[in-house]
Amino acid sequence: MPDRSAPLPDLDAIRLLALVADTGSIGGAARRDGISQPSASKRIAVLERRLGLRLLRRRTTGSELTDHGRLVTEWAREVLRATDALLAGAAALRTAGSETVRVAASQTVAEYLMPLWLAELRTVESGARVRLEVMNSTGVVAAVVAGDCDLGYIESPGVPKGLTTSTVRDDELLLVAAPGHPFTRRRTPVTAADLLGTALVVREQGSGTREVLERAVGTLELADVLELDSNAAVKIAVAAGAGATVISRLAVAAELTRGSLVQIRTDGLDLRRQLRMVSRRGARPSPAAAALAQLSHRR
Repeated sequence: MPDRSAPLPDLDAIRLLALVADTGSIGGAARRDGISQPSASKRIAVLERRLGLRLLRRRTTGSELTDHGRLVTEWAREVLRATDALLAGAAALRTAGSETVRVAASQTVAEYLMPLWLAELRTVESGARVRLEVMNSTGVVAAVVAGDCDLGYIESPGVPKGLTTSTVRDDELLLVAAPGHPFTRRRTPVTAADLLGTALVVREQGSGTREVLERAVGTLELADVLELDSNAAVKIAVAAGAGATVISRLAVAAELTRGSLVQIRTDGLDLRRQLRMVSRRGARPSPAAAALAQLSHRR
């Protein structure tokens, strides 16, 4: 269990660590962050003391992440993305108006698309309030059916009667693993049979990602799995070597660019899906809900 009494790492130091990884030196990170190099060095030193880990090897040619530093940096980037999403979402919700739009969204939509839509909503409906709940696709559908939300955003293909649905955008799941995973050394694409015979890190039952994976491999019985209930947890586990995973391209774009995760070629696996908006049939959306719906359909 984490020590709740320990002081939390400073967010500026976490952001600085990611900049060191990007620029290759404390000096470069300091310039990018607009602070002096001594101040940057001090922030990293304080972060190392708080975590009890050595994160960097200081060299005359720059700074190199230690093994612990690379793993902590991956976690740090998740913290920073979540913080940016929080700030963007909070800015969109911070308004004096009285109208509340109730929205439920699956994790991929909520994490990688919704913050942008909410920020845009402020410019067209400045008086709107938004209450956003994040859950898996099964939960979103249940919330819409029960009338607990005005709009829902899902990743799974099935929608019950009584709901209207429209495609927000096309999405694709990718098979990814950490560098050095046996799949990365294969000369032939990975098949469904290969996936059933290897350790996998997967999302929980009820998530759209899990449903697409099980549909692609043709079975509901995946042999050796670690089941986690968030994209962030899945990515961290995969980067740490827990196994391969199938996950949205949206969720791993940054990791693929950095090389902390590697895309694996597949054969015979249909991992395409559509991200969709659902609402109750016949319901009349408020002006703010209609505006959010329109914004979310811009490709």
